[in-house]
Amino acid sequence: MNELIFRGKDRFIPDAGDIALLLMLIAVEVLAGQLKFHWGAGTTALLVGATLLPIVVARVIALRSWVRVDADGITVNRGLGRGRTYPWQQISWVDVSEIPGRTTTTRVARIHTTDGRRHWLSTLVTSDHHPAESFDADVRRVVDRWKQSTEPDRRIRPGKQFRDRITPMKIGFAAAAVLGIVLGVLAALG
Repeated sequence: MNELIFRGKDRFIPDAGDIALLLMLIAVEVLAGQLKFHWGAGTTALLVGATLLPIVVARVIALRSWVRVDADGITVNRGLGRGRTYPWQQISWVDVSEIPGRTTTTRVARIHTTDGRRHWLSTLVTSDHHPAESFDADVRRVVDRWKQSTEPDRRIRPGKQFRDRITPMKIGFAAAAVLGIVLGVLAALG
């Protein structure tokens, strides 16, 4: 059985829009630091460095991540360490999770393990920002490998849970409602 490998460095390549946005952010910080706040070069460099550090670290971790599908199971590496292998007998279902956003929906492959946990296959993902033309075919290949490596009676589709119905929009509405109530109570007390 040949292994399938999906690498972050093949899928998360920064495009011109990402680089342009980063350069605009640096330009605004430099201009604001020099012209508005009259900071010296050292303070401005510290501000730019503090902005760039988390961006660069996150990008390096994404580029180092990978998913491997082989005879042993599915190994997921999120960019740090050796990764974790989920043997075929621990994988009860493979599907695609859709994560709705304000302007786009992100689709990511995930596995369900026999202990009830779900694990995203971090490099098997597609969205408008990082479109992967081969996403559906790649997921189909992973599902085919899973079906070849497991018995039909071990394939158990998990039931819907509460967290399946929670979306970022619903969390935002709930947080806004709680914040409104807290501010209303504070205003009434003060």
